[in-house]
Amino acid sequence: MARRLAPALPLAALALLALAGPARAQDVVRLGNLKFAHYGAISSMKEHCKKFGLDVQETVFPKGIDIFPAIVKGEVDIAASAADAAIANRAAGGKVYVVAGFAKGGARLVSRADLALKTVAQLKGRKVGVARGGAQELLLLAELAKAGLTWSDKGGKDVQIVYLPFADLNQALLQKQIDAMCQSEPQSSQAINKGFGVEMFKPYDTPLQEPVRVLVMTEQLYRERPAVAQKVLDCFVDATRTFIQDPAAAEKYVVEQMFKGQITPADYRDALSNSPFSYDVTAEHIQVTTDLMVKYGVGKMTHPPRASDWVKLDLLEKAKAKAGVK
Repeated sequence: MARRLAPALPLAALALLALAGPARAQDVVRLGNLKFAHYGAISSMKEHCKKFGLDVQETVFPKGIDIFPAIVKGEVDIAASAADAAIANRAAGGKVYVVAGFAKGGARLVSRADLALKTVAQLKGRKVGVARGGAQELLLLAELAKAGLTWSDKGGKDVQIVYLPFADLNQALLQKQIDAMCQSEPQSSQAINKGFGVEMFKPYDTPLQEPVRVLVMTEQLYRERPAVAQKVLDCFVDATRTFIQDPAAAEKYVVEQMFKGQITPADYRDALSNSPFSYDVTAEHIQVTTDLMVKYGVGKMTHPPRASDWVKLDLLEKAKAKAGVK
C-alpha cells in the first residue's frame, strides 16, 4: 500500500517563509549604571531599547569609579558617569568617549538639622562628608576654595573632609559623625525630607556651575560597530524625551523599579527639581571640569586629557535631528 504524503504547503506560504528567514538577533550592549534618581532615563534603556533592536544589559555599580575597571576588562560598552570620573579614567589611558550628557546639577550642601549651617564660611572647624571621585567632591572643593578655606582628610586644616560612599553619608549625618555633606540626589533630598538634614545651598556658583553627568561609550563600540553605536544614541534620546514628556511615568519607574519603594514620590520630585534630565554636554564644560580637577588635585592626573580629543557628539546630533529634539 502506498504511503500517503502530507499535503503540500501553498506556494505563497512557502515564499513567505523563505523571505522571513531566521529572526534577527538583537545587538547586545552592556550598560554600567548607578542608582541615582537622575540616572533613571539611562536605566530605562534596558526596556526602551528593544524597539531599536538593542538588548541593553544593565549592571548597577556602587559608585562611578567602579565602572571603569569593568570597561577596561571589556565588560561594559556604555556607562553613565559623573564627568570627573570619566576624565580621570581617560587620563589613565581609558579608551572611552563622552557621547552625551544625561542630567545636570544633582548635588546639595546639606547641614545637620541641629546646626542649620548656611554658608561655606561656617564650615570652618567642621567635618564635611563627601564621596570620593564624584562631581560632589569637585563641587565641594571649589566652594571651599572660593571661600578661602583649606581642607584635608587628615586634619590640621580649616575643614576636615570625611570620605564615605554615597550610601553611608546620610547615616553619618544622622548619627552626627559629620557636620555637613555634599551629597547627590535623591539622598540629599531624603535627608532633608526625613528632618535630620537642612539644605545649605546648591553649590553651582563656581566656574564649574551645574555639573553635567555624561554618557560614555568605549572607543571600540564607537569605531567598530558604528551602526549599533548610533542606535544607542537614538534610543538614549528617545528614552530621555519620554521621561521629560511623561514625568508621572518617569516617577513611577524610578520609585518603583529602580528604588523598589526605598524613596518616596516626594523624594523623587525634590531630587529631579535639582537634577533635571537632559541630552547635552559640551567640550567646553568637560575642559573646565578637567582644569578644576588639576587645580584641586582630584583624580591625581599626570596627563590630563584635552576635551576636544575625546568628546564625540556627532551621534547625539544625528539622533536629536532624527527625533526632532532641539
